[in-house]
Amino acid sequence: MPIVFRQEIGYYPASLINVLLFGAKIINNNWQTPVIRFFILFLTTLFCTACNGEKTVQISGSCQKCHMLETDKQHRLQCTHCHRGDVSTSDKDLSHKGMVAHPAHPEQMTAACAPCHAEIVRAITTTSHFTLKRMTNKTRQAFGATEELASFTETPEHVEPENNLELVDDLLRRRCFRCHLFSSGDRYPATGHGQGCAACHLPYYDGALEDHRFSSPDDRRCLSCHYGNYTGFDYYGRFEHDYNREYRTPYTTTEEHPRPYGVEFHQLSSDIHQQKGMLCIDCHSGEALMRGRAKASCAGCHDRRELAKRLPPKVKKTAKGFVLSSRKGKEHLIPILTDPAHNIYGETVSCQACHAQWSFTDRGKYFLRIDTDDLEAFFAHTVQGSLAIERLLVNNLSFTTTDMPITMADGITGKQGRGIWLKGFLTRRWEEIPLGRDEDGKIAVVRPILDLHLSWLDTDEEVRFDNSTTMRKKMQAYTPHTTGKAGLFFGQRLQDFISREQAESPFSSGTQQ
Repeated sequence: MPIVFRQEIGYYPASLINVLLFGAKIINNNWQTPVIRFFILFLTTLFCTACNGEKTVQISGSCQKCHMLETDKQHRLQCTHCHRGDVSTSDKDLSHKGMVAHPAHPEQMTAACAPCHAEIVRAITTTSHFTLKRMTNKTRQAFGATEELASFTETPEHVEPENNLELVDDLLRRRCFRCHLFSSGDRYPATGHGQGCAACHLPYYDGALEDHRFSSPDDRRCLSCHYGNYTGFDYYGRFEHDYNREYRTPYTTTEEHPRPYGVEFHQLSSDIHQQKGMLCIDCHSGEALMRGRAKASCAGCHDRRELAKRLPPKVKKTAKGFVLSSRKGKEHLIPILTDPAHNIYGETVSCQACHAQWSFTDRGKYFLRIDTDDLEAFFAHTVQGSLAIERLLVNNLSFTTTDMPITMADGITGKQGRGIWLKGFLTRRWEEIPLGRDEDGKIAVVRPILDLHLSWLDTDEEVRFDNSTTMRKKMQAYTPHTTGKAGLFFGQRLQDFISREQAESPFSSGTQQ
C-alpha cells in the first residue's frame, strides 16, 4: 500500500526522504544506541501524524492526487469501494480500468449502496420518485392506454408513431423524461443533479459535483427537478415566464442574462412554510420519499385530532403547544385549527381550496414534433425549457454556423432520434384558482395538466398528426404549495364553484373540462 502523509504537510522534499533513507541504514547497524532510539521515536511520531483523523492524501497510486475531494465521516472509504478501478497504480488509464463513474445510478446502487443501505435500496425502487409511474400512466391513459406500467422505463419506443398513444410515448421519452434518477437532468446551471441516490444526497451545480460529502437534501436539490410550473417551484413563489421572447424579461440587457432554470420566472408570494424557514424535507420525510410510507398531510400537523393519534416526525408536545423542530434547528410553534369554517368544510373541501394564494394554470400545452429543418417560424421561441433544443434552434437559425441535425435524445437510452419536440402555451395564468373534485370527491384546486395537444410534421413537411388531444378530463386535482391565510373571500370561492357545478348538471362530478 502507498504511504499516507498529512495533506497539511504536503509532499516531503527529496532531501528529507534522503535523510530518512540514510537514517534507516544507521538504524540497521546501531539500533541500540540512545541517539538511534531517539531517531526511531522521531520517525514513529512523524508517520503517526497520518492517523490523527485529518484529511489525507496518498502520494503514490492515489485517486486524491487528481480528485481533491472530501467525504463525510460516514463515507470515509477507499474510493474503489464504490467506484471500483485500481488504486495501486498512478497511471490514469490503468487506474480507471473497470471504474464506475456513477455508482449511485439505479443500475449500480445495489452493488455500491446496498451493502450498507440494503433496506432503503430495496424500498426506493417502488416509490414515485423512482418509477414516475403515476405521471406516466395518467398521461398515457389520457391518450388511450389501457395497461398500467410499473415504471416510466417501460414506456414503449416508437421510431414511426402510428397512433395517438405511440405519439405521446415518443413525446414522453424524448421531451418529458429529462429529470429522473436515471439521468443527470437538463444542462442548465440549477437543473443538473446526480444519478440515483446522488440526485438527492450530493450537491451539483452547473453540471459539476460541488462536494463529495453526502447529506440530507436541501431545497436546491429538490428544485433541480421540481422547477418550471410544477409543484415545488411554487413553494418559493416562482412562476415560469412564457417561452415567446416578447413575454420574457429583461427585454434588453448589455450583459449575459442568467437563466439557471432555463426560463426566467415571475416572483410571486412564496408558501408561508417557506417564509418561516422550513425546508421541503421538514414535511416530506425520508420515510415517505425513500420508503413510500405515509405522506405528509396538513391535518397531520394542524388538526388536534390527528396529532392525538400520531405525532409526525420532529413534532413534540410542549407546555406551549405542539412544536416542530426543523432541519435548520429552529423550533416552530404549530398553529392548530380553530376557525369554525373547518367544522363546516373540513370533510368536503381540501385545505388548499381555501388556503392556496395562487396556482399554476397553463391552459393549452401544444407540442409539435418537427422533423424538417425549416425552423424560421420559431425564431422568437428558441427558449424552450430544454437546453438541447435551445442550442439547436439558436445554431440553426444563425447564418454563420453549420446546421445541427434535427434530432433529439431519448431520455431513457440517450440515443438520438429524428425530429425535435417544440412546446408552446395558449395561456399561462396564476391569479385564478380553478376548483374541481379530487378522486375522493372533495372540492380541490385543479390544474389543466392534461390539456395536451400533439402534432407531427415529418421531413417531407407532411402533417402526420394535427392537434391530437386527450380523451380524459384535462383538469386534475393537485396541491399548490402556495399556502397562506384563507382571507375574506374563501367562502365566496367555494360557493361560486358549487353554483357552477349545480348549473352545469345535477349529476356532474364538477370537474372542469
